Amino acid sequence: MTGAIRIRVRGPQGVATISIESSASWQDLLSQISEKTGVKGDFDIKYGYPPQPFNTETIDGHALLSDLPHNLNGEQLIVMPKDMNKSLSNPTSSSKLRPEAVKSLPPQGLTSPPQHNPGDFPDQPLGLTRKPKGDLEGEPPEIPVPMLEGVMVLRVMPDDNSCMFRALSSAVLGSALDGMTELRSVVAQTIQANPDLYTKGMLEKEPSAYCQWIQREDSWGGGIELSILSQHFNVEICSINVQDLRIDKFNEGQQTRCVLVYSGIHYDVCAVTPVAGADPEFDRKVFDVVKMSDEETDGGALEAARELCKVLQGRHYFTDTHGFDVKCNTCEQAGTGEQWAVQHAKSTGHSDFGEG
Repeated sequence: MTGAIRIRVRGPQGVATISIESSASWQDLLSQISEKTGVKGDFDIKYGYPPQPFNTETIDGHALLSDLPHNLNGEQLIVMPKDMNKSLSNPTSSSKLRPEAVKSLPPQGLTSPPQHNPGDFPDQPLGLTRKPKGDLEGEPPEIPVPMLEGVMVLRVMPDDNSCMFRALSSAVLGSALDGMTELRSVVAQTIQANPDLYTKGMLEKEPSAYCQWIQREDSWGGGIELSILSQHFNVEICSINVQDLRIDKFNEGQQTRCVLVYSGIHYDVCAVTPVAGADPEFDRKVFDVVKMSDEETDGGALEAARELCKVLQGRHYFTDTHGFDVKCNTCEQAGTGEQWAVQHAKSTGHSDFGEG
């Protein structure tokens, strides 16, 4: 085979196109990749979708591209420096909250109620199955974050009513699954330890009943839980509402922050990854916040997350909780909006709803 080979390469600084003769050697291609991506030294390569490792160590540098077992023409390669892999194996080592840092007792410094507006977040015992929102599979959105040497991406959580706990657990504990029970327990312990703060009026439920409910796997966490957990972990949680791009900050002013994406009845989490398609184990989800005079900087993480949400908004990746059609899956009654579902749940005890 002769002729030119066109390859798309994606590195930490962006995407470039390489055009090289099929008679060139493997080493020639590696040199071109290094030049086009700015990646010096050793690097790993992934190809295909989903990305899979390209076993480059078995390829002789003098081998001709035309003789390789894999046809590279038209291929997209993801290039990741090996030294970056090592440094990102624990990408938030300076700020990541490890599991052993989780306190068995809730913080005692809670002196004021959580600051959020009623209706901003789903605090009611609803199980609500949403319809698919937008097309994120074909071309998942990504926003470059040069100061953090990566791109901001959305890590989508399953629709299982634990999405908020999964999203936050994946950020502060590094596991979306194992930490959910622990986070629910922290919420219950905090409410029990602060009866003057977490009253029936605030919770819209007897505190003891709320504590039992929030520890169920199918109970939906919202603003109250975000406020409690942000203070428990000493982290600022920024929740971006896709529908109007509003940013709600819980425990504002901390030295680290994480960013959740709220799409009406669902939470996902934002992550900076070295390159699009990189293994999620290299994600950075907790960001250092540095104070500089009257300003602060997080390396551009929050602004990139907001730009990401602009893209999601354009793809209608949200549910209008005030005007969407909703149906009770228990008795099949139908209504409009989250408030109808809340009232129906209170009057009937039903808690399984679907988006109409």
